[in-house]
Amino acid sequence: MAAILEIRDLTFTHEGASEPLFRELSLSVEEGQHILLKGPSGSGKSSLLRLICRLAAPDSGIIRYRGTPVSEMPPATLRSRVAYVAQIPRMVDGTLEENLLLPFAFASNARRSAPDRALLERMLDEFYLGGIGLDRPAMKLSTGQQQRVALLRTLLLEPDLLLLDEPTSALDPESAAMVFSIMERLNREKGKTLLTVTHSDYRPEGPQVALYRIENRTLSLQP
Repeated sequence: MAAILEIRDLTFTHEGASEPLFRELSLSVEEGQHILLKGPSGSGKSSLLRLICRLAAPDSGIIRYRGTPVSEMPPATLRSRVAYVAQIPRMVDGTLEENLLLPFAFASNARRSAPDRALLERMLDEFYLGGIGLDRPAMKLSTGQQQRVALLRTLLLEPDLLLLDEPTSALDPESAAMVFSIMERLNREKGKTLLTVTHSDYRPEGPQVALYRIENRTLSLQP
């Protein structure tokens, strides 16, 4: 498998901090892998995802997506290939359908064809959202339902790499299990590459799964 993401000697310090959050961190993510990233609160897990998305800039080091430094990629191009799903799903005041189609309203996605209602309804079933209806107000959905909507909305743009930041931390066990099931299907059946920050004990089986831990400013592969 080829590396879809390469991080080399990355050092990052929060503004105003006297010490780096992490120092000379390196990680290679191969196509089709599912990387689980764990560590104490404040160790830099979420910050690493933000650096990959160019939502923050490192002190030093380099991040490459398919061999190209992300710092040299137009933000719209990077975000069409690398998708970030936040811990708290973001919905706008409107219907479920309007929320799903929101990315297609942006100029950077103007050339993409938005899916029709029939396709959206089929995909709702795959994401444990069947029976809710596309005309349902998104703000009336549960947090677990909104998180699954956020995942589905992200997948509609067909990214190569998904960055998931604590996707189940605000969910009850039943909703969390649904999200974990979706993540496994995306990885195993659709070949999506996932980098998941989590505090849970979730660890799917398979040779494509690897667990890393950030602690004391360093990253280490776990058995």
